[in-house]
Amino acid sequence: VQLQAFGGGSVQAGGSLRLSCVGSGRTVSDYTIGWFRQAPGKEREFVAHIKWGGNKTSYGDSVVGRFTVSRDNAKNTVYLQMVRLRPEDTATYYCAATTRYYTNSEQDFGSWGQGTQVTVSS
Repeated sequence: VQLQAFGGGSVQAGGSLRLSCVGSGRTVSDYTIGWFRQAPGKEREFVAHIKWGGNKTSYGDSVVGRFTVSRDNAKNTVYLQMVRLRPEDTATYYCAATTRYYTNSEQDFGSWGQGTQVTVSS
């Protein structure tokens, strides 16, 4: 599967954005699709994923209760809805795919999209 991430932008703290991860070549519902982010000078961080075969999700501790990952099978797209954004959410956001079910490790993911920049100002 090939993935492309869209939807980044600049918002003020407390604002919202929705990122899209569009799949091509294969069906995204056949994969666990993960969202990761990387801020300048920091390691890439797990944000969320939605598992293949259903709608079970997992979230990083820093985004629980603020971010929601979902999938639209008809559009072959996975979304990351982000609300109550904080300056520390500023990063480049990536989506990626794995056939594994129980993993949040970036080493297990492939088919990385090109990333989309999210900037949150205070």
